[in-house]
Amino acid sequence: MQLFKRSVSARGLTAFGFEILLISGSLLVATRLYGPTNDPEFAWRIVFPTGLFLACLYYNDFYDLTVVSSGREVVIRVLQAAGAASILLALIYLVLPVLRLDHSAFFPSLFLLVATILAWRFAFNLLIHSPQLVENILIVGTGPVAAALARQIAQQQDFAYRLVGFAGHNAPAGLPQGYPRVLGEPNEVRTLVAQYGVSRVVVAVADRRGSLPVEELMHVKLSGVKVEEAATTYERLTGKLMLENLTPSALIFSDGFGVLRWRRRLKRAADILLSSVGLVLAAVPMALTALIVWLESGRPIIYRQERVGEHGRLFTVLKFRSMRVDAEGAVPVWAAEGDTRVTRVGRFIRLTRLDELPQLWNVLRGDMSFVGPRPERPFFVSQLTERIPFYPERHAVKPGITGWAQVKYRYGASIEDATEKLRYDLYYVKHLSLAFDLTIVADTVKVILFGKGAV
Repeated sequence: MQLFKRSVSARGLTAFGFEILLISGSLLVATRLYGPTNDPEFAWRIVFPTGLFLACLYYNDFYDLTVVSSGREVVIRVLQAAGAASILLALIYLVLPVLRLDHSAFFPSLFLLVATILAWRFAFNLLIHSPQLVENILIVGTGPVAAALARQIAQQQDFAYRLVGFAGHNAPAGLPQGYPRVLGEPNEVRTLVAQYGVSRVVVAVADRRGSLPVEELMHVKLSGVKVEEAATTYERLTGKLMLENLTPSALIFSDGFGVLRWRRRLKRAADILLSSVGLVLAAVPMALTALIVWLESGRPIIYRQERVGEHGRLFTVLKFRSMRVDAEGAVPVWAAEGDTRVTRVGRFIRLTRLDELPQLWNVLRGDMSFVGPRPERPFFVSQLTERIPFYPERHAVKPGITGWAQVKYRYGASIEDATEKLRYDLYYVKHLSLAFDLTIVADTVKVILFGKGAV
């Protein structure tokens, strides 16, 4: 669940909203039944554990409805989140006893909130599959884009979409048995919409000259049926851009991609504040990291390398060295997952992101931002620009210590990986906002704690 400018899953927001009420309500009931009646800190004793339980559910992927789609997963993740929250609360109560729930109310509230969340989620999972709450989708077109979109609709549970079939001349290639079939010709859209109760028509026709049923689409749109391009639906489902149909005109005329000046200034102000505070707070971890790097393999401790920044400007990125001193040859090579050039200490500081701490200085200087596309080396940028359309457009914003592609995709070491990460980078450029940055930071914590996403 991503809480920012783009369309948000109504299912995810419904689950999240009800669980706020269930957790806070369980704590409220338990404290009223078992705790003191005149407690001046009553509100904080409810609000704080509610937020902590929600955070633990979030970090257990509880709001990724595609992942948590079975009853078994629901039970496991609720119990994991409840266990983690209980341990964290016990530790926090030692430091901040003012927030402590009455000991007689703690276990009843824990039991009540676990029971109510489980009951709610089981009911919710049954409810969301009700035919009355599902949007029937018809895809106009049967090419590779239509097939890719059909797979995405089938795999996800976050959006209430059900593919009824295709309107096209041939069966889509690459789809296994069991997928919906071709229901009719594109010029029969009006009839198919009425026959199959379609509420959303998605246009996935590559060459529209003379093949797009304009009158049919206009009629169904005016009758109240949603009509949208495949790229829009794909973007909503996946959180990345569909490069296959991307054109310069789509970049120019679509919503997004225009980062307003005030938003850039706000982002820069946040970067200055956070990097300044971060350098102070990270002073001890940085000193310890420098020491263990030096003890294992000597100098240099700081690794300096030229990278491409905003608008193609070059800058020197700073990191704690995580590879052998002689790791780099005459020709740059991709860093790969499980790279043998990485030292033992290097493997640890990469996993924990300690190697990235010197980049706080890059952020303070203005070379980088906290959140943005990963900065690449000029050698690779020139290669990727030649082979991947729209690759330079990722440099419309400052590169970041973390980013949307870094938290959503594994470590990339090929042209194919770079292409896939570009989908996420361009999505970030299109939807850039402070709220989006905050969700990426939250997901980065998940990556570090659980080793998910890119490292």
